[in-house]
Amino acid sequence: MDSDQFREFGKAMVDYIADYLDNIRNRKVLPSVNPGYLQPTIPQEAPQTGENWKSIMEDIERVIMPGVTHWHSPNFHAYCPTANSYPGIVGEMLSAGIGCVGFSWMSSPACTELEVAMMNWLGKLIGLPEEFLNCSNGSGGGIIQGSASESTFIALLTAKERMVRNIKNVHPQLDEGLIKAKLVAYTSDQANSSVEKAGMLGSMPMRLLPTDQNGCLRKETLEEAISNDKNAGLIPCYVVATLGTTGTCAFDNLEELGPVCRREKLWLHIDAAYAGSAFVCPEYRYLMRGVEYADSFDFNPHKWMMVNSDCSAMWVRNSRHLVEAFNVDRIYLQHEHEGVAPDYRHWQISLGRRFRALKLWFVLRSYGVEGIQKHIRSQIELAHYFEKLVKDDSRFEFACSSMGLVCFRMKAGDRLTQTLVDKLTQRKNIYVIPCYFQGNYVVRFVVCSRLTEIRDIDYGWREICEVASEILNGYITGKPNGELVSLLTVSNRSKRRENCIEQ
Repeated sequence: MDSDQFREFGKAMVDYIADYLDNIRNRKVLPSVNPGYLQPTIPQEAPQTGENWKSIMEDIERVIMPGVTHWHSPNFHAYCPTANSYPGIVGEMLSAGIGCVGFSWMSSPACTELEVAMMNWLGKLIGLPEEFLNCSNGSGGGIIQGSASESTFIALLTAKERMVRNIKNVHPQLDEGLIKAKLVAYTSDQANSSVEKAGMLGSMPMRLLPTDQNGCLRKETLEEAISNDKNAGLIPCYVVATLGTTGTCAFDNLEELGPVCRREKLWLHIDAAYAGSAFVCPEYRYLMRGVEYADSFDFNPHKWMMVNSDCSAMWVRNSRHLVEAFNVDRIYLQHEHEGVAPDYRHWQISLGRRFRALKLWFVLRSYGVEGIQKHIRSQIELAHYFEKLVKDDSRFEFACSSMGLVCFRMKAGDRLTQTLVDKLTQRKNIYVIPCYFQGNYVVRFVVCSRLTEIRDIDYGWREICEVASEILNGYITGKPNGELVSLLTVSNRSKRRENCIEQ
């Protein structure tokens, strides 16, 4: 392919992507395929001779799109958002075009220096303490990782090496392997699965501590777990606090947990993967009070800040601990400017890294602070609108809400709530997933797509109401029981019909 063909192919693809996003509402959010669907649609071996790009374009709809879950559909309300914007896409194009591998300053100075600048912009934007920034007088700084999962794992490994080093400094006779075998970590039972996985990969037991009625990890619970482990001869090492849990977007109390970690000399990592973007709005920064106690902090601009994946922003109070944990040097990696600017290979697991700061730069400049704030606030308002719909309908019970997430259930109980989720998934018009809140099975409804408007919330609510009516009417006519009959009186059914938005 020469440059002329590339221009044609690239322009055709830009048009295809724009058309795809412009018309994404016309596609069912979930695909109707089974595992293995793709294999019969393509040859069993790679072609011997190259094909024209137009043939490749023709196969996108035939081969790829039937198996795509449309995460950017306004009808996608599962998991958390995955960010997307045209400036972010163009930034990815330029990153791919330059194609550098920015493992050190010398390997591509612009790659390192723009990342340093963007992590300063971003840290100031969400109100991080200055000591976490690259522009501070201390040794703090930020780096773009691939995911919050990576950041949690990297922080665990760093905490592990720091703890072993500190103990060996005091007790040099102790065996390093014995010390590592006694290390333990802590998080809440509401933390993301990646936190528990980090403990598995890092060979450090991760205690999943119970939370209060709001899903928050509290001081007393952490202190009790630490005390029990110390009495058992173990060594507490690492704590992960969550700002915006996956299930219900609950916030751990940093002002309580932070002093405990500081007193016990435990590494405190803060996982704010989804909700961290909201801190661009000053009115939500009260939720990060106590962040000054953290050793590391991470959130994902690729979740809610319109920066395409992957782009996970991680800051550390003292980058020296990262370098000490991950520094493996070779003569072919050395250069004359070492120590003047970060060599990010010492801040991550992999050696190679892409020019991810470009898309962050493009998005921040294209939208500005005001544009990003408007996006966050408008999605939270849409969630408030959906919350009111739930509360006004007597068939449903509101469970909790936070940021762009609303959790609710059918008053008829867990079994019918699960049936609701199952039937909605089968219909494929909207996509929601469940979780447990205070022992109850609830539905999570998240405002995910940047394209979501109030009409999409209305559409989703009509879909939920229609399926709920089918379920409840089926139980009334087919399997009456005392609990359901008492709940579904004629007057209540009339009220519910009035509350459902007309088709």
